[in-house]
Amino acid sequence: MHQPPLRIGQAAEILGVSVDTIRRWAAEGTIKTTRSDGGQRLVGAAELRRLVGARRKTAPQRTIVAQSARNRFPGVVTRVEVDRVAALVEVQAGPHRLVSLLTAEAVRELGLEPGMQVIAVVKATNVMIDLPS
Repeated sequence: MHQPPLRIGQAAEILGVSVDTIRRWAAEGTIKTTRSDGGQRLVGAAELRRLVGARRKTAPQRTIVAQSARNRFPGVVTRVEVDRVAALVEVQAGPHRLVSLLTAEAVRELGLEPGMQVIAVVKATNVMIDLPS
């Protein structure tokens, strides 16, 4: 699916920078832009994705000092199944088997593979209770 290019104001908003920054980056060659028939500067969707990805990699990592989720289960990854978009990750946390459905991109970014030690964090809006017989 072809995505139309964005005006530089839209690109600036997505990137969290000013329009002047986009113009400066274009002049420096940091971002490639084109011009509309009316002369407006445009940024292609692929170029925007490239720059967002590059900025994400160079952004300083922030240490998490507190978290609202209280259900944290240290465990070991026992299975990873990845397709084009989605992934299934299974974690054995003590006697509990936890299964998480997440994006394939998240699995690649985290480098998840069987045998890795992880912490499964569960934050649910619904918890169901079964009664044993």
